[in-house]
Amino acid sequence: MTEQLYPFLHAAATDLDTVLAEVRRSTEEKVAEIVALRRTVLERDGARLEACARRLGEAFRAGGRLFTFGNGGSSTDAQDVASLFLHPGGKCRPLPALALTTDAAVVTALSNDIGFDVVFARQLAAFGGPGDIALGLSTSGNSTNLIRAFEEAMRRKMLTIGLAGSTGGQMAELDGIDHLFVMPSSSVHRIQEAQTTVYHALWELIQRAL
Repeated sequence: MTEQLYPFLHAAATDLDTVLAEVRRSTEEKVAEIVALRRTVLERDGARLEACARRLGEAFRAGGRLFTFGNGGSSTDAQDVASLFLHPGGKCRPLPALALTTDAAVVTALSNDIGFDVVFARQLAAFGGPGDIALGLSTSGNSTNLIRAFEEAMRRKMLTIGLAGSTGGQMAELDGIDHLFVMPSSSVHRIQEAQTTVYHALWELIQRAL
């Protein structure tokens, strides 16, 4: 895998200047990719991001709480979202947010006793209600436990927001997600970088709305 991503590290070249030039070229290519992807998302979804932020602002004003979830790297991003909203620092307004990936006892108990597909849905069933917010992140859009969570959130009349990659996968096929933002890329790395930009932009827009 590393040889495909960083072929210059596996080359037999001993010329330091050549290696550094390859590192520079690789870095510049990746920077150009993420800049282009962010521009595409902004041009396509800018107005929808503003509309989503307004809805979120209304939900928070009415006492809504944010629940975030994802798997793997998206689990870490879900925790980052919750931390950003709950403890933004400075003079920004803290907002109630909880990542459903942080309680290892709950996640492992549900996985062991019932199945991994319900680890987020069961928590939303326990904590969520009308007016609350469910935000799920997936690079593929095909995570079954996210689909189950969104279905549970819809049953509970929560505001639903999805961040996916590629073509959106099953999340794009799910009828009822209020706001779905898809990062059109086949690279997991670029998708996650673009998703980070999207939820930071949403947070900034919400702070302004409030």
